Amino acid sequence: MTESNQEKTPLAIHLCAPRGFCAGVDRAIQIVELALEKYGSPVYVRHEIVHNKFVVDGLKAKGAVFVEELEEIPAGHTDRPVIFSAHGVPKSVPEDAQSRKMFYLDATCPLVSKVHKEAEIHFRRDREILLIGHAGHPEVIGTMGQLPDGTVSLIETEDDARAFTPKTDRPLAYITQTTLSVDDTAGIVAVLQDRFPQIVAPHKEDICYATTNRQEAVKHVAPKVDAMIVVGAPNSSNSQRLREVAERAGCRTAVLIQRASDIDWHDFEGITSLGLTAGASAPETLVEEIIAAFADRFDVNVETVRTAEETISFNLPRELREIIASSQAAAG
Repeated sequence: MTESNQEKTPLAIHLCAPRGFCAGVDRAIQIVELALEKYGSPVYVRHEIVHNKFVVDGLKAKGAVFVEELEEIPAGHTDRPVIFSAHGVPKSVPEDAQSRKMFYLDATCPLVSKVHKEAEIHFRRDREILLIGHAGHPEVIGTMGQLPDGTVSLIETEDDARAFTPKTDRPLAYITQTTLSVDDTAGIVAVLQDRFPQIVAPHKEDICYATTNRQEAVKHVAPKVDAMIVVGAPNSSNSQRLREVAERAGCRTAVLIQRASDIDWHDFEGITSLGLTAGASAPETLVEEIIAAFADRFDVNVETVRTAEETISFNLPRELREIIASSQAAAG
């Protein structure tokens, strides 16, 4: 099919919208770029700013240095800015930064910060707290780390919800990771509410708008196509959930890939339709790269399938707003 003199098979690509960067990811990347512009390199970033190798490598090339812990920052560089990733961090991390007299910028997604505040409110109101999420994910570590050790119980599955035994006789409340499967979480919540009818739910849904919108778009497209590609990193929770949603929606081939070079073409033999989306931390350039790779082998027709409009944006840290203001003034 790659021979130029061979007629290409038609392929309808159904491009999910919304897809790719959410407002929280966009803000986090902008924080690193603006910090580099204002303070020069190196700028240190604790953990991957977002879970995408292409994005991280691009920021490294501009002068960002990624570390997993603050003690990895050389002693002579503690005056350099350090940025906390979009996933959020335990309270101990900014406390550690302050004790080391570090200047830090917090790129935690505001919707993750909202969950942190909910946890603190439940704690102040003397409620026993359950967190629905995935063990080991940075967001879960950060959320549980807002409160003293042992305060929050992690619930990963419906079985966990059925087996859970309250540690106290205090009222129960639950919060959730922002990047979960909407359907999986609904099942877990249903079990908890059936067992504990008085359990306090979030005032507003914790699963973020972007996660929900991207899953809804996949549910719409996946049953209609022969195969589905989710562009995203294997350690990206929201990207993994998109692949699972596509499978459950009836798509027989649903794969998560980081970029075009990772495509296993055997997975796409004989297809006439393809669904394509991207996780919230995957840049659009990688989506375009994959469309181009398919265009080399197929006669592609791309149709955008939009199921929601997104207009949300988040404010930058005060220290960086002046750069935006000055660049806008110069452009004006």
